[in-house]
Amino acid sequence: MLRQVDLLFVLDLILLLGIGLKFKKFYIKTQRSIYTLLILFVLSVVHVYYQHVQIDLKGNGDEMLFRVAWSPNQTMSNLSPLGYHGFDIYNYVKDSKDAKLTPEENEEIKNWLAQNQEKLPANEYKGIFKGKNLIMIQVESLETSVINQKVNGQEITPNLNKLLANSFYFSNFYEQVYNGSSSDADLMANTSVYPVRTGATFFRFPNNTYNSLPKLLKEDGYSTLAIHPDKGSYWNWVPALTAIGFEKTMDDSCFNTDEKIGLGLCDGSYFKQIAPLIREQEQPFYDFMVTLTSHNPFDLPERYRSLMLSEDFNKTKLGGYFQSIRYTDEQIGSFLDTLDKSGVLDNTVVVIYGDHTGVHKYYNDEVKAIQPQESWWLDDSKRIPLIIYHKGMNGREIPTIGGQIDTMPTILYLMGINEERYANTVFGRNLLNTKKDFAVLANRVYMGEAENSTEYENHIKGIDMADLVIRKNYFKEAGYK
Repeated sequence: MLRQVDLLFVLDLILLLGIGLKFKKFYIKTQRSIYTLLILFVLSVVHVYYQHVQIDLKGNGDEMLFRVAWSPNQTMSNLSPLGYHGFDIYNYVKDSKDAKLTPEENEEIKNWLAQNQEKLPANEYKGIFKGKNLIMIQVESLETSVINQKVNGQEITPNLNKLLANSFYFSNFYEQVYNGSSSDADLMANTSVYPVRTGATFFRFPNNTYNSLPKLLKEDGYSTLAIHPDKGSYWNWVPALTAIGFEKTMDDSCFNTDEKIGLGLCDGSYFKQIAPLIREQEQPFYDFMVTLTSHNPFDLPERYRSLMLSEDFNKTKLGGYFQSIRYTDEQIGSFLDTLDKSGVLDNTVVVIYGDHTGVHKYYNDEVKAIQPQESWWLDDSKRIPLIIYHKGMNGREIPTIGGQIDTMPTILYLMGINEERYANTVFGRNLLNTKKDFAVLANRVYMGEAENSTEYENHIKGIDMADLVIRKNYFKEAGYK
């Protein structure tokens, strides 16, 4: 987090040294120096206490002084570097004292997981993709609102729309990310565990143990690889995904960064460089991939804006979002076409989903202000698409309500992994064999209908149970490796 401008913080030390040498007789009087330090200390304590009371306790302000944000530098912005380290030490000591799982907590977690597993007879979907390769593509900011929609008569996602004819398409699938944003999507897709309620899971608990998707597939002979086009330190994803169970990881240092857009390597170059690597992989494999170019603020370079929009609309965040998603859709289409020509797709399942919503998540007020308006532009339903594609299969839309924690058990069911191997370690459910129709959002909003108030409260309680599971590293204590 250091920048060149931070060197200015050192200049005052040189200045103070000069002052000290010039007036050393004044500072030699130790008693006076001690009084001065005490006065400064008291003033500092009074100021911090006043800020804490006014901001944290009374809520006078938009921020909180003592809070753990999504990343360390955001926490630091409220407390200064010195204050951050003091607060960090305090939290570390507190968390360390509370890190041991008590027998009561262990029993509570076990009971919740056991009670929330549906034990239904197998149906026609079980194991239909057994032994096939798995490619999972987590698409930045992809919302359900753009699927099968047109702007000025032009499809926004023509390639994804085309895939639906050979896919299970979950149209009522909701984002459940919390403070960890995109990294929470990585977590839930591969572990079926909600993220922690304070800070980001990948920053706070990167070395935790899970009974994960890559581990379960590895036990069946799969090689596993996680690929990001950004730095491995971004969201701390390399150590976190390694602990989750991926044998190998690739970040931007593994690519020729010939063209960057926004936060990292553009999707076009990214997919072109990955395709030949996949062709050479030993089968079966599981590759987890993340895209980046459709990240906000949706200011895609003009040369890649393929949608014909009016000049004014093209300058809006919504217009920029449509252009960014269309660009990424084109790159996914080219990527899958390359894999198809090489024969890889014949034996491969491709899962595509959004990490979270996009333009409505960050710029909803600006979207509402656009005139004239089309009704579907206002779709802030928190839905992201989940598409499970296999070449040649008959497509089907699945209207069942679900969320990101349901990704892993649904995929494992299709891949033929016996439910007994993960039944009491997932917080989600198999959306292709369920009698329940719900999702709990990160803010505890309940989507769908529960049978009764007890079921409603129990489903929401899952968020707190998952928080406890991660903070106490429950799966490691339970003997998982």
